[in-house]
Amino acid sequence: MKIATFNVNSIRARLPRVLEWLEDSQPDVVCLQEIKCTNDVFPAIEFQSLGYQLSVHGQKAYNGVAILSKSEPVDVAPGLPGDDGDEQARYLEATIEGVRIASIYLPNGNPLGGEKFAYKLEWMERLHEQAKTLLKSEMPIVLCGDFNVCPRDEDCYDPAAFANDALMQPESRAALRRIEFLGYTDAFRQLKPAGHDYTFWDYQRGAWQKDNGLRIDHFLLSPQALDRLQACEVERQQRAKEKASDHTPIWCKLEV
Repeated sequence: MKIATFNVNSIRARLPRVLEWLEDSQPDVVCLQEIKCTNDVFPAIEFQSLGYQLSVHGQKAYNGVAILSKSEPVDVAPGLPGDDGDEQARYLEATIEGVRIASIYLPNGNPLGGEKFAYKLEWMERLHEQAKTLLKSEMPIVLCGDFNVCPRDEDCYDPAAFANDALMQPESRAALRRIEFLGYTDAFRQLKPAGHDYTFWDYQRGAWQKDNGLRIDHFLLSPQALDRLQACEVERQQRAKEKASDHTPIWCKLEV
Protein backbone atom coordinates (compact mmCIF):
# COMPACT_ATOMS: atom_id res chain seq x y z
CA MET A 1 0.00 0.00 0.00
CA LYS A 2 1.46 3.31 -1.11
CA ILE A 3 0.23 6.15 1.11
CA ALA A 4 1.01 9.74 0.17
CA THR A 5 0.50 13.05 1.95
CA PHE A 6 0.39 16.41 0.22
CA ASN A 7 -0.38 19.91 1.47
CA VAL A 8 -1.82 21.28 -1.77
CA ASN A 9 -2.36 24.90 -0.65
CA SER A 10 -5.82 25.12 -2.29
CA ILE A 11 -7.05 22.10 -4.20
CA ARG A 12 -8.87 24.14 -6.83
CA ALA A 13 -5.79 26.28 -7.54
CA ARG A 14 -3.52 23.20 -7.82
CA LEU A 15 -5.94 20.73 -9.39
CA PRO A 16 -4.07 20.25 -12.70
CA ARG A 17 -0.77 19.67 -10.86
CA VAL A 18 -2.36 17.26 -8.37
CA LEU A 19 -4.08 15.23 -11.10
CA GLU A 20 -0.83 14.99 -13.07
CA TRP A 21 1.00 13.84 -9.97
CA LEU A 22 -1.62 11.20 -9.14
CA GLU A 23 -1.45 9.70 -12.62
CA ASP A 24 2.34 9.61 -12.44
CA SER A 25 2.84 8.45 -8.84
CA GLN A 26 -0.22 6.16 -8.49
CA PRO A 27 -0.62 6.19 -4.69
CA ASP A 28 -3.26 3.89 -3.24
CA VAL A 29 -4.16 6.41 -0.51
CA VAL A 30 -3.68 10.18 -0.56
CA CYS A 31 -4.00 12.47 2.45
CA LEU A 32 -4.48 16.10 1.44
CA GLN A 33 -4.18 19.21 3.58
CA GLU A 34 -5.12 22.86 3.09
CA ILE A 35 -7.75 22.05 0.50
CA LYS A 36 -9.32 25.47 1.34
CA CYS A 37 -12.86 24.61 0.28
CA THR A 38 -16.06 23.19 1.66
CA ASN A 39 -17.15 19.64 0.93
CA ASP A 40 -19.75 20.65 -1.65
CA VAL A 41 -17.25 22.39 -3.95
CA PHE A 42 -14.42 19.88 -3.62
CA PRO A 43 -13.60 18.66 -7.18
CA ALA A 44 -14.91 15.14 -6.61
CA ILE A 45 -15.57 14.11 -10.20
CA GLU A 46 -11.97 14.64 -11.28
CA PHE A 47 -10.63 12.34 -8.55
CA GLN A 48 -13.37 9.76 -8.95
CA SER A 49 -12.48 9.52 -12.64
CA LEU A 50 -9.02 8.32 -11.52
CA GLY A 51 -10.56 5.61 -9.36
CA TYR A 52 -10.46 7.31 -5.96
CA GLN A 53 -13.14 7.27 -3.30
CA LEU A 54 -13.37 10.48 -1.29
CA SER A 55 -13.54 11.44 2.36
CA VAL A 56 -13.52 15.20 2.84
CA HIS A 57 -13.55 17.49 5.88
CA GLY A 58 -13.54 20.95 4.38
CA GLN A 59 -13.72 24.56 5.44
CA LYS A 60 -14.38 27.69 3.39
CA ALA A 61 -11.15 29.45 2.30
CA TYR A 62 -9.01 27.96 5.07
CA ASN A 63 -7.63 24.64 6.31
CA GLY A 64 -9.48 21.53 5.19
CA VAL A 65 -8.30 17.92 4.88
CA ALA A 66 -9.23 14.96 2.71
CA ILE A 67 -8.41 11.29 2.19
CA LEU A 68 -8.57 9.76 -1.29
CA SER A 69 -8.41 5.99 -1.55
CA LYS A 70 -8.58 3.33 -4.24
CA SER A 71 -10.26 1.00 -1.70
CA GLU A 72 -13.39 1.80 0.25
CA PRO A 73 -12.76 3.87 3.40
CA VAL A 74 -14.67 2.78 6.51
CA ASP A 75 -15.27 4.33 9.93
CA VAL A 76 -14.57 7.81 8.57
CA ALA A 77 -14.24 10.30 11.43
CA PRO A 78 -13.78 14.05 10.84
CA GLY A 79 -12.38 16.33 13.53
CA LEU A 80 -9.83 15.86 16.30
CA PRO A 81 -11.53 14.79 19.56
CA GLY A 82 -11.14 16.81 22.71
CA ASP A 83 -12.74 20.17 21.88
CA ASP A 84 -16.29 20.24 20.57
CA GLY A 85 -16.00 24.00 20.01
CA ASP A 86 -13.07 23.76 17.61
CA GLU A 87 -14.43 24.61 14.16
CA GLN A 88 -11.14 24.41 12.26
CA ALA A 89 -11.08 21.50 9.78
CA ARG A 90 -7.65 20.04 10.43
CA TYR A 91 -8.09 16.31 11.09
CA LEU A 92 -9.70 13.33 9.35
CA GLU A 93 -9.44 9.58 10.06
CA ALA A 94 -10.45 6.55 8.03
CA THR A 95 -9.65 2.85 7.91
CA ILE A 96 -8.47 1.54 4.55
CA GLU A 97 -7.61 -2.13 4.03
CA GLY A 98 -7.16 -2.59 7.78
CA VAL A 99 -4.89 0.44 8.26
CA ARG A 100 -6.14 3.40 10.31
CA ILE A 101 -4.96 6.56 8.58
CA ALA A 102 -5.21 10.19 9.70
CA SER A 103 -4.75 13.25 7.49
CA ILE A 104 -3.39 16.04 9.69
CA TYR A 105 -2.98 19.78 9.19
CA LEU A 106 -1.43 20.87 12.46
CA PRO A 107 -1.69 24.59 13.35
CA ASN A 108 1.23 26.79 12.35
CA GLY A 109 1.31 28.69 15.66
CA ASN A 110 2.86 31.96 14.55
CA PRO A 111 3.32 34.54 15.92
CA LEU A 112 4.77 33.41 19.23
CA GLY A 113 3.37 34.64 22.51
CA GLY A 114 -0.24 34.80 21.43
CA GLU A 115 -3.40 32.79 20.97
CA LYS A 116 -2.18 31.01 17.83
CA PHE A 117 0.82 29.42 19.53
CA ALA A 118 -1.29 28.46 22.55
CA TYR A 119 -3.81 26.86 20.17
CA LYS A 120 -1.00 24.91 18.45
CA LEU A 121 0.22 23.42 21.73
CA GLU A 122 -3.31 22.66 22.91
CA TRP A 123 -4.07 20.99 19.57
CA MET A 124 -0.90 18.90 19.84
CA GLU A 125 -1.95 17.76 23.30
CA ARG A 126 -5.28 16.62 21.88
CA LEU A 127 -3.40 14.83 19.08
CA HIS A 128 -1.27 13.10 21.71
CA GLU A 129 -4.39 11.80 23.44
CA GLN A 130 -5.93 10.61 20.18
CA ALA A 131 -2.68 8.94 19.13
CA LYS A 132 -2.63 7.12 22.47
CA THR A 133 -6.23 6.02 22.03
CA LEU A 134 -5.57 4.72 18.53
CA LEU A 135 -2.75 2.49 19.75
CA LYS A 136 -5.22 0.56 21.88
CA SER A 137 -6.79 -0.87 18.73
CA GLU A 138 -3.49 -2.65 17.88
CA MET A 139 -4.19 -1.85 14.23
CA PRO A 140 -1.50 -0.41 11.97
CA ILE A 141 -1.79 3.37 12.52
CA VAL A 142 -0.49 6.02 10.11
CA LEU A 143 -0.55 9.64 11.26
CA CYS A 144 0.50 11.79 8.33
CA GLY A 145 0.34 15.30 6.99
CA ASP A 146 1.65 18.79 7.56
CA PHE A 147 2.75 18.84 11.20
CA ASN A 148 4.23 22.36 11.02
CA VAL A 149 7.16 21.23 13.16
CA CYS A 150 10.83 20.78 12.20
CA PRO A 151 11.85 17.92 14.52
CA ARG A 152 15.60 18.62 14.29
CA ASP A 153 17.86 21.48 13.29
CA GLU A 154 18.84 19.61 10.13
CA ASP A 155 15.21 19.74 9.06
CA CYS A 156 15.57 23.51 8.54
CA TYR A 157 17.94 25.22 6.11
CA ASP A 158 18.85 27.94 8.66
CA PRO A 159 17.92 27.14 12.28
CA ALA A 160 19.20 30.48 13.53
CA ALA A 161 16.85 32.36 11.22
CA PHE A 162 13.91 30.38 12.65
CA ALA A 163 14.82 30.80 16.31
CA ASN A 164 11.60 32.75 16.92
CA ASP A 165 9.37 30.69 14.67
CA ALA A 166 6.69 28.38 16.08
CA LEU A 167 7.91 25.52 13.85
CA MET A 168 11.22 25.35 15.71
CA GLN A 169 10.27 26.08 19.30
CA PRO A 170 11.33 23.67 22.07
CA GLU A 171 7.67 23.34 23.12
CA SER A 172 6.59 22.35 19.59
CA ARG A 173 9.36 19.82 19.25
CA ALA A 174 8.72 18.40 22.71
CA ALA A 175 5.03 17.96 21.92
CA LEU A 176 5.93 16.01 18.77
CA ARG A 177 8.41 13.86 20.68
CA ARG A 178 5.74 13.05 23.27
CA ILE A 179 3.64 11.52 20.49
CA GLU A 180 6.62 9.53 19.25
CA PHE A 181 7.36 8.34 22.80
CA LEU A 182 3.95 6.67 22.83
CA GLY A 183 5.39 4.23 20.31
CA TYR A 184 5.27 6.07 16.97
CA THR A 185 8.21 6.31 14.57
CA ASP A 186 9.08 8.96 11.99
CA ALA A 187 9.08 6.81 8.83
CA PHE A 188 11.46 9.06 6.92
CA ARG A 189 14.05 9.13 9.70
CA GLN A 190 13.71 5.39 10.20
CA LEU A 191 15.04 4.89 6.67
CA LYS A 192 17.24 7.99 6.41
CA PRO A 193 18.67 8.80 9.86
CA ALA A 194 20.87 11.69 8.68
CA GLY A 195 20.78 14.39 6.04
CA HIS A 196 17.84 16.37 4.80
CA ASP A 197 15.02 16.14 2.30
CA TYR A 198 12.84 19.19 2.65
CA THR A 199 9.08 19.11 1.99
CA PHE A 200 8.34 22.87 2.01
CA TRP A 201 9.88 25.90 0.33
CA ASP A 202 8.37 29.37 0.77
CA TYR A 203 7.24 31.29 -2.30
CA GLN A 204 9.29 34.30 -1.19
CA ARG A 205 12.97 35.24 -1.54
CA GLY A 206 13.82 32.51 -4.03
CA ALA A 207 13.54 29.80 -1.39
CA TRP A 208 13.04 27.00 -3.93
CA GLN A 209 15.90 28.09 -6.16
CA LYS A 210 18.24 28.38 -3.15
CA ASP A 211 16.98 25.14 -1.56
CA ASN A 212 15.98 27.08 1.55
CA GLY A 213 13.53 24.49 2.74
CA LEU A 214 11.93 22.85 5.77
CA ARG A 215 10.92 19.27 6.54
CA ILE A 216 7.52 19.69 8.16
CA ASP A 217 5.43 16.98 6.44
CA HIS A 218 5.75 13.66 8.23
CA PHE A 219 4.59 10.07 8.61
CA LEU A 220 4.33 8.74 12.17
CA LEU A 221 3.82 4.97 12.24
CA SER A 222 2.61 2.74 15.03
CA PRO A 223 4.68 -0.42 15.72
CA GLN A 224 2.27 -2.50 13.64
CA ALA A 225 2.66 -0.12 10.68
CA LEU A 226 6.42 0.21 11.15
CA ASP A 227 6.78 -3.56 10.82
CA ARG A 228 5.34 -3.23 7.30
CA LEU A 229 7.41 -0.21 6.20
CA GLN A 230 9.21 -0.75 2.89
CA ALA A 231 10.03 2.77 1.65
CA CYS A 232 9.54 6.47 2.33
CA GLU A 233 10.37 9.14 -0.25
CA VAL A 234 9.95 12.85 -0.88
CA GLU A 235 8.80 13.72 -4.41
CA ARG A 236 10.85 16.88 -4.58
CA GLN A 237 10.41 17.45 -8.33
CA GLN A 238 6.76 18.42 -7.89
CA ARG A 239 7.79 21.71 -6.27
CA ALA A 240 9.54 22.84 -9.48
CA LYS A 241 6.39 22.78 -11.59
CA GLU A 242 4.40 25.81 -12.69
CA LYS A 243 1.82 26.97 -10.14
CA ALA A 244 3.05 24.34 -7.68
CA SER A 245 2.10 24.15 -4.03
CA ASP A 246 4.75 25.42 -1.61
CA HIS A 247 4.83 21.85 -0.26
CA THR A 248 5.74 18.71 -2.15
CA PRO A 249 4.32 15.19 -1.70
CA ILE A 250 5.92 12.59 0.53
CA TRP A 251 4.88 8.94 0.53
CA CYS A 252 5.54 5.71 2.36
CA LYS A 253 4.93 2.15 1.24
CA LEU A 254 3.62 -0.54 3.57
CA GLU A 255 3.55 -4.25 2.92
CA VAL A 256 0.00 -5.60 2.94
